[in-house]
Amino acid sequence: MPPLRVVVVGCGLIGSRRARITASHPDSTLAGVVDVREEAARALAVESGTRWLTDWTRVVADPGVDVVVVSTSNDQLMPIGVAALEAGKDVLIEKPMGRNLAEALRLEHAAAATGRRLKIGFNHRYHPAIARAREQVERGDIGEPINARVRYGHGGRAAYEREWRGDPARAGGGELTDQGVHVLDLLQCFLGTPRDVTCVTQTAHWPMEPLEDNAFALLRYPSGVVALFHTSWTQWKNLFSFELFGRDGHVVVEGLGGSYGVETLTVGRRRPEGGVPDVEQMTYPGPDESWRLEWDEFVGGLLRGEPYQGTPADGVAVMSVLRSLYESATSGSCVRIECPRRGRG
Repeated sequence: MPPLRVVVVGCGLIGSRRARITASHPDSTLAGVVDVREEAARALAVESGTRWLTDWTRVVADPGVDVVVVSTSNDQLMPIGVAALEAGKDVLIEKPMGRNLAEALRLEHAAAATGRRLKIGFNHRYHPAIARAREQVERGDIGEPINARVRYGHGGRAAYEREWRGDPARAGGGELTDQGVHVLDLLQCFLGTPRDVTCVTQTAHWPMEPLEDNAFALLRYPSGVVALFHTSWTQWKNLFSFELFGRDGHVVVEGLGGSYGVETLTVGRRRPEGGVPDVEQMTYPGPDESWRLEWDEFVGGLLRGEPYQGTPADGVAVMSVLRSLYESATSGSCVRIECPRRGRG
């Protein structure tokens, strides 16, 4: 088959990464980059040896484009994604699948109505330590899950509140929508959809009300499992820590590479007699390959019909939980999840 002809809309940090991976993959070719900022589009196009545009509607209508990758601010994910699907393109959009559940449902409907493939960019699933931990849990190595504890955050940068993530109209939500969505997706992978949630949000440092720079959440699952997480824009030293405890042991993933520290997986197995568990630790010191692995899986889905993660159903399930978390933070009460999708993503 000829390589997929791909256009990346949005030439920021993530869009640039997507463009480079697309251009280097044997089964895809970069057919153009788009950004409303002409200088950003031109710079990435020159680097990648492709064309550049400032109007995304032109590439959506172009019959010479097979796939559109949408790496924009949250407010543009749904309109560009829907337009591309309705024009007969397959689409990868970055998380969080829009600014709210309504936009996520609109995208899901467009994919179903057109029969095109839509993928949500949950790249954290493809980190090797996370993927290996999931294998351990699904194999039963730590026994039946009991509870989980997750911490994820960074410290922003000067004038962070003046970037698009500090604009409620463009972002839709604060840190809970930004990094918190990755946490919700991983918990969905390991534990399924929660039964109910309780959440407290805080705007502690960055002057971006009504958006939050910290969120604290408690999730309870039909099985009785409880998950606790804190996601933060005041975590001055970048941090990622994912802990899942079972009746027979635990898995702990720490670091994501780069500024988050070396990625490691620790697997602990409880001794029947008690005491310190038997511990095995695996380290993944190489560069972050999650983006490449994610793209490779999606390409396999497009060209060979292979299954891929980050489906519309996965994204909608996460956005349903996100909506309930914000409802809880506003009401100050526990909120039951109204989502029919309770399986693991």
